[in-house]
Parts: sequence; structure tokens; C-alpha cells
Amino acid sequence: MFTALLGLAAALPALAQSPAAPRPALKRTEVFRDDVAQAGHEAVVMKVELAAGGHSGRHTHPGDEISYVVDGEGSLLVDGEAPRKLKPGDAFVVKAGRVHDARNDGAQPMHLIGVYVVEKGKPLATPAK
Repeated sequence: MFTALLGLAAALPALAQSPAAPRPALKRTEVFRDDVAQAGHEAVVMKVELAAGGHSGRHTHPGDEISYVVDGEGSLLVDGEAPRKLKPGDAFVVKAGRVHDARNDGAQPMHLIGVYVVEKGKPLATPAK
């Protein structure tokens, strides 16, 4: 027991000096949420920021995503579709359950407004395998 405590005490300085965990590349901030006409569904409006050089990671949504690119440049990668370049003023739809990834190809953050019409009670996004 004492030996284990000494080992832990020896490791603490190294842990304190280790770099901070990387900041997530994708940040979603909820702006609005309300029911829609389709039973069991809701609309969720999000401000989305994708860090320079970052990507969202392959994921799905339990409903449709409709997004508008405010600024920045990137690519939308939807399984089974050709990659799509994104620039300010572009909009896109990703249908429910489709595996996709957004990538920021630029040197500045990319900002989008995302509207999701999704099943209530389910996570907004689920990582894909």
C-alpha cells in the first residue's frame, strides 16, 4: 500500500505538467427549441462553430439537419455522396440517419446556423462507427 502511494506521489508532478486536453473542434450552442407539427419531434436551432482545420467527426442525427454557412470554408462529407465544398452563403440538408462529417478546410473558424428537426428525447448527434 505504502509503495503504491509513493508511486502515485512520484507521478503527480508529471501529471501536473502534461498538456491540457485538446479543445473540441465542434461547438454547438442552442439558440431555440420547440415542438413542430410532426408528433414526437421538435425543432432545435443551433449556432455552430467548427475550429480551423478541425472536423465534426462522423455522426448521425435522429432527424433532418438543415444548415447555413455564415462564414468560413469547409467540406461536407456524407456517406455515399461526393464531397461538397462549403463557403459563406451555402446551405445544405443532411437527411435523418445519414452518416456525415463536416471539415473546416480554412485557417479561420467556420460558423453555421443549424436547424434540426429531430425526434424528442434522443441525443441531437450520435457518433458513427
